[in-house]
Amino acid sequence: MANILIIDDEDAFAAAMADWFGLEGHEAQVAPTLASARERLAEGTPDLVLLDLMLPDGSGLELFDHFESHTPARIIIITGHSGVKQLIGGVAGESVTFMKKPIEPREFEGLLNSLSTKETNRKASPEPTEQFGLLVGESSAMQEVYGNIRKVAPTDSAVLIHGESGTGKELVAQMLHRESGRQGRFIPVNCGGLNKDLVSSQLFGHEKGSFTGADAAHAGFFEQADNGTLFLDEITEMPMDMQVNLLRVLETGKVTRLGAQREKQVNARLVAATNRDPRQAVKDGLLREDLYFRLSVFPIALPPLRRRGDDIRLLAEWFLARLNEEQDASRCLSSDSLRRLSRHTWPGNVRELKHVIHRAWILAEDDVVTVPETLETGLDTPIEGVGVGRSIADVEKDLILSTLEHCDGNRKETAAMLGVSLKTLYNRLKAYEAESGEDLEEA
Repeated sequence: MANILIIDDEDAFAAAMADWFGLEGHEAQVAPTLASARERLAEGTPDLVLLDLMLPDGSGLELFDHFESHTPARIIIITGHSGVKQLIGGVAGESVTFMKKPIEPREFEGLLNSLSTKETNRKASPEPTEQFGLLVGESSAMQEVYGNIRKVAPTDSAVLIHGESGTGKELVAQMLHRESGRQGRFIPVNCGGLNKDLVSSQLFGHEKGSFTGADAAHAGFFEQADNGTLFLDEITEMPMDMQVNLLRVLETGKVTRLGAQREKQVNARLVAATNRDPRQAVKDGLLREDLYFRLSVFPIALPPLRRRGDDIRLLAEWFLARLNEEQDASRCLSSDSLRRLSRHTWPGNVRELKHVIHRAWILAEDDVVTVPETLETGLDTPIEGVGVGRSIADVEKDLILSTLEHCDGNRKETAAMLGVSLKTLYNRLKAYEAESGEDLEEA
């Protein structure tokens, strides 16, 4: 049985087609407008879409933004105008074909049979996928993540993503947004980078004149994510008093700008993330317990790279392929490099692997990319480590500066690899600069 969506405002034609599909044992829905089509598509991706481009409230071409991330097996553009095919060509790829009215229902028989066969084969022998949108990996741990994303994405439920730094929490959040069918924006916010004095304004917005410097009204992150997804990374870095206000927005769906007299309804789906154990964060006073329960309706745990087996090799080759594509090259990893990659413990997870491959690619003198043996220490630059007479502060400084060098001065990557907030890293580096009088450049 195929799932079919007929997007056409010609009532007689749409009804007749829906009836015929029903008699043939398929499920068909009709959407006479662009708005109703979006509502149907938000409920799930059909196998077949019959699309009229001329709709009462806009052009059917506007739906192709949605189809980029939720592609039906077949899209048939139905038109009464013979020039449409020449006009738009293959704008949406190989899955798109054209039919000119009038159409006989029997013209769809062969297509429907092929769709039903594909669906039967898919159910009979599900195969692990190496890639799910922005995510790469075929391990059982990642297949479970993909399944959880598919289950929760179409709902309005809050999601809490937790995992070590560098495991891809923001990519999971982006995939939740893509699979949700929401038409609004994806707004990522690093809670560790919020200004303590302006956090309320940044999240909820403000009216003109509500405080010194408020020269114009400003929409906060919640309003910017209306009908979309708000991603709050490092949620445990948010001040506790602001977590109370966040909980209220989650419960009421309304925000109040600073200086405003009335609440404003917003439909922002919230996805939060942390590299800490959420329950431990509650015990440590970094996350309110009531907010934790509200966020963890559907938790998604991301596995560390060291527990993903052959995904290490798969990701390494995937990153290398992207670099080759960007630079029009054909480099490959040496067999020794692949063994080193597999033995490494990856404290920085996928982010560290990406950095290692990029660095090795740049340093390669020919078409064979070699990962250095020093990888097994976790850093390209050896550190002195703990020893008699060395203070903990010295060891910490050594580790931070070595990691900063490893990340080519990129402070955001350094903070993520060390498992600290960006604010904490900045404070440490400022102290080191004051000690030495040197400027630690940022990439």
